[in-house]
Amino acid sequence: MLQHPYLIEGKPMPLPDEEVEMSFEDLDRAEAGRDESGFMHRLVARYKVGVWNFHYSHLTQKTYRTILELLPKSGSFVFSYPNPMNPDQYKHTVAYLSNYGIVWCNAATGMYRNLKFSIIEC
Repeated sequence: MLQHPYLIEGKPMPLPDEEVEMSFEDLDRAEAGRDESGFMHRLVARYKVGVWNFHYSHLTQKTYRTILELLPKSGSFVFSYPNPMNPDQYKHTVAYLSNYGIVWCNAATGMYRNLKFSIIEC
């Protein structure tokens, strides 16, 4: 098993205290669709494009700062994740960050809650 399951540009992400939801979707080309009889003509551009939804329910200010420094400010980046066929190896893909949000729970203690973001394969 990998010591750091998720990497951004080769740097380890802090492990979330919640599940990481993963989904994989086929992307159809613009020409795909149903004909007049209702039959679906699939013209797949790419198979199994990945989305990883991360959720950290409780964070200290230090952990939040670490994650902010790690997350890209814009553009795409290399995302590494455990290979489902061999969890001791990484798979690498080009991805982008989406759907970022957090709750500042307690300014006095520096506690944050519910940091959520998605990493989506390009």
